[in-house]
Amino acid sequence: MFGRRRSAGDRDRDLGSQVVDEVTEAGETASGTVLAGETAQAGVTGPWDVAEPHQELPRVDLGSLQVPVLEGTDIQLVFAEQHGAWVTVRHQLSELQLQAFAAPKRSGLWDEVRGEIAAEISGAGGQAAEREGTFGTELIAQVPAEPGQPAAGMRPVRFVGVDGPRWFLRGLFAGAAAADPAAAAPLEAVFREVVVVRGDQPMPPRDLLELRLPPEAAAALEEQARTQQGQQEAQQEGNRFTTAANPFERGPEMTETRLLRGQRPPSLDPPDAG
Repeated sequence: MFGRRRSAGDRDRDLGSQVVDEVTEAGETASGTVLAGETAQAGVTGPWDVAEPHQELPRVDLGSLQVPVLEGTDIQLVFAEQHGAWVTVRHQLSELQLQAFAAPKRSGLWDEVRGEIAAEISGAGGQAAEREGTFGTELIAQVPAEPGQPAAGMRPVRFVGVDGPRWFLRGLFAGAAAADPAAAAPLEAVFREVVVVRGDQPMPPRDLLELRLPPEAAAALEEQARTQQGQQEAQQEGNRFTTAANPFERGPEMTETRLLRGQRPPSLDPPDAG
């Protein structure tokens, strides 16, 4: 059975998957204010299982992930048909992508999955190497700036992972945070204080844990959708007496990214730690 307790020199491992074409571009950043990453038990750090004692901090409740809010960060919940859902935390021009997965009761996944990521990156024309880092064994990689097109140039990314009780959490650092420790520090502080809510339901290993919008954000989106539907119906009614549109003309396309929280953590109420 793998251990869950970690200290600065002894941390467990975790996941990575759905690699190259999931990475989003980020640029340079500078260091900033860092969230506290230590609990009352000196030397022991997260990420945390919801059942573990952890520090009370302002966190956004996204279902399986409770993500700490650091001043200067934006937190987004992103839905993609091919890759499911993930959380993106941006600090200046760097970003951290978070996904949590179901894992076996008595073993972790990071050691196994890390090799799969490296092979996928190599197959796409990139390079990857392991190193010991803040959260144990990490994967440092150069991936094509354009998926499948190494000639377009490379950009750095960094994969970290932590195995927990029946879950594992993957983090992907992009932009300056992928190579610059000072730039990575604020987002590492976020990763360290993430709380994972696995739930009791049986799930196959590697299945994504469910992410969902907070109730207030979901209600706001539903109201926005109703308003847009009403506007579209009114427009369609008005178009009954106009010339038909060109059927070969390409219509608008939209990728939906939902902004959840901004830059003012004191205005947020932290969820229950238990």
